[in-house]
Amino acid sequence: MASHSESIIREPLITGTDITYAKITNDVLRPVENMPGKAWWIGFSVASLGACLWVFAVSYTFWYGIGSWGLNKTVGWAWDITGFVWWVGIGHAGTLISAILLLFRQNWRNSINRSAEAMTIFAVICAATYIVAHMGRPWMALFSLPIPNQYGSLWVNFNSPLIWDVFAISTYFSVSLVFWYTGLLPDLATIRDRATGVRRRIYSVMSFGWSGSVKTWQRFETVCLILAGISTPLVLSVHTIVSMDFATSLEPGWHTTIFPPYFVAGAIFSGFAMVQTLLLVTRKVLGLENYITMFHIEAMNKIILLTGSIVGVAYLTEFFIAFYSGGEYEQYTFLNRFIGPYWWAGCMMYGCNVLMTQLMWFKKIRTNIPISWVLSIVVNIGMWFERFVIIVVSLHRDFVPSSWAMFYPTWVDLSVFIGSIGLFFTMFLLFIRVLPSIAMAEVKLILKSSSEQAKKKLIQHGDLDREQVEFYKESLVKFDSVEISDYEKV
Repeated sequence: MASHSESIIREPLITGTDITYAKITNDVLRPVENMPGKAWWIGFSVASLGACLWVFAVSYTFWYGIGSWGLNKTVGWAWDITGFVWWVGIGHAGTLISAILLLFRQNWRNSINRSAEAMTIFAVICAATYIVAHMGRPWMALFSLPIPNQYGSLWVNFNSPLIWDVFAISTYFSVSLVFWYTGLLPDLATIRDRATGVRRRIYSVMSFGWSGSVKTWQRFETVCLILAGISTPLVLSVHTIVSMDFATSLEPGWHTTIFPPYFVAGAIFSGFAMVQTLLLVTRKVLGLENYITMFHIEAMNKIILLTGSIVGVAYLTEFFIAFYSGGEYEQYTFLNRFIGPYWWAGCMMYGCNVLMTQLMWFKKIRTNIPISWVLSIVVNIGMWFERFVIIVVSLHRDFVPSSWAMFYPTWVDLSVFIGSIGLFFTMFLLFIRVLPSIAMAEVKLILKSSSEQAKKKLIQHGDLDREQVEFYKESLVKFDSVEISDYEKV
């Protein structure tokens, strides 16, 4: 029997019939080389309106100051920092899929890593806009960097977690951008070779003279592994440092050591949910069902289930520590999440992130595309409310009852948040329009060993004995891509 690099019962990572290298190229590049369809134009129009709303709201904030937001003397952080932490968390899945799964040689990442990496870039951009807007004087953003300036020896406060944020997120963005663009080079060269005229010149410059030689591929794989090794610590460090914005304070509800791992798990949780939200629509609109299969969808749902369960344990741990500590202020802060005026936000947080996620224990739900898509949106709604509860609900009632205050968002708060979502989807839709949303070169690497038609050839050529063939057929009955009648003909 011939030797194989994968399990005989593993579901094919590429489904469909007559899948060849040329077909992969044609399928993936169809949205790039042809005019976009009606669905893309509708999505882009709606997203562009949201982006325009964002430009207007942020410009209004720059002109009138952050007094146009709903902040007050008690709640100095609200929707701005909530949106910042939410967007940074969403950006975590891209690096996790790209780096950690690459180091562990998980081939199922090959079909989803490109879009996830692009999502990371766009989410970090949206997060950075919140920080610049919250400064009040955005032209002073330069002074958050430790560089010589015209004021002499004016340096940043290196003891401040807010400065740690600047270093962590700028490093995260830079490495993620380089990693994403490096992976694009072989595919950009493919587009270059198929294009003509001005498009050929543009993609020729973007591909950096990629030749496809053996030496080029060796260097490409080496660079990708090095970048993956650099990126892996960033998955843990970035949101750990973001959590220290809160954990290093003495504010009840913030001053806890569980925040770093809790924030990291929550970031991966929300990031995978956003990847699921994007790719379930993208695979249908762009006709990529053969490459983003049910196996990928279920694998991502399992990770959402795992990280959601970790977040649930963190919630329970927070309540236990508040009870066990005996601190009356800490205990009241957590009690206030249920009986205070923001009880509804706490219910949304626990309901969406813990209760709804547990539905994914059932395979019928994990493999149901409409339900998976709805649950992915529910998760990100719950994660936004989690950040809102941590920030606003912890701040609005502090040590002195006379200073208690409620936070009410203004139309500017709403516009900046909704506009940031529009900005994100505008960038993502432009990305799938001009660049391949699936890494063609990486998908082609797994074609021969994973495609369904390749296994049929193994059976037809007698490379597998009868018991293995029957075992294989029975195991694959549960997968939507397999027709047993095809194997009976062989």
